[in-house]
Amino acid sequence: MDVYVTSFSYKRGMPPDPKGDGGGYVFDCRALPNPFWVESLRKFTGRDKPVAEFMAAHQGEVEAFLKPIRELVALSIRSYAQDGRNRLSVAFGCTGGQHRSVFCAEVLAAFLRASGDCNVELVHCAQEFWKT
Repeated sequence: MDVYVTSFSYKRGMPPDPKGDGGGYVFDCRALPNPFWVESLRKFTGRDKPVAEFMAAHQGEVEAFLKPIRELVALSIRSYAQDGRNRLSVAFGCTGGQHRSVFCAEVLAAFLRASGDCNVELVHCAQEFWKT
């Protein structure tokens, strides 16, 4: 099973489906606390330690968001495999595609890789727009 995990910016639009087979999930991270509003975090991304620390400071909200996503994706992987499907897409969006969506995509990708049940491809669609 291949799982394609992406982060994206709602300002720039949904990511394309590179394989054209559809199927999967899109999760809106805009309900999570936003590191953008902390001036010292603006230059970082969801892959950087300062943003991870910010998200950890909001552990309750972040875990309440991510736990059912992990469970749903794990269930889908098992179900897809039983049905002979070999690909699942999971996308995380936030306003700029820099902090929250990147963080959530990284967390899910790490979880899936640790499970060993699938191959994970991780792409941050908005990365080229906010890297300096």
